[in-house]
Amino acid sequence: MYELKTKETDRSVIEFIENVDNPKKREDAYKLLDIFTETTGFEAKMWGPSIIGFGSYHYKYETGHEGDAPLVGFSPRKAKHSLYFATGDDRRGELLKDFGKHTTGKACVYINKVADIEIDVLKALINQSVEFLQGLYPSK
Repeated sequence: MYELKTKETDRSVIEFIENVDNPKKREDAYKLLDIFTETTGFEAKMWGPSIIGFGSYHYKYETGHEGDAPLVGFSPRKAKHSLYFATGDDRRGELLKDFGKHTTGKACVYINKVADIEIDVLKALINQSVEFLQGLYPSK
């Protein structure tokens, strides 16, 4: 049976951020923590060893695979900050046009530093992701 690696843990978010080696990246992680907390209204939780997540939802695919995941989150990685938003909504692409300097992967948006992005667009991306996922996977 497949075991999901990214689960909510009891690890301290602040301890995790304090252990980020690069002082500028650590400072940006605190800025992102404030923005995500303020925008979602959810308490930050560690998901797996390195993702700071906000809120959660339970998903179940047609294949029978199911699990829990954060509604949104971020991780201060060595190279770049990884931002986690829902991918299934067309509004994400429209918002990213005005987001600022970033790259995208399959499920992540990557930024070098908070100064490179538009904070209002970040908040819109956070809200869009939360609304989309809560609509797709309503809590019982």
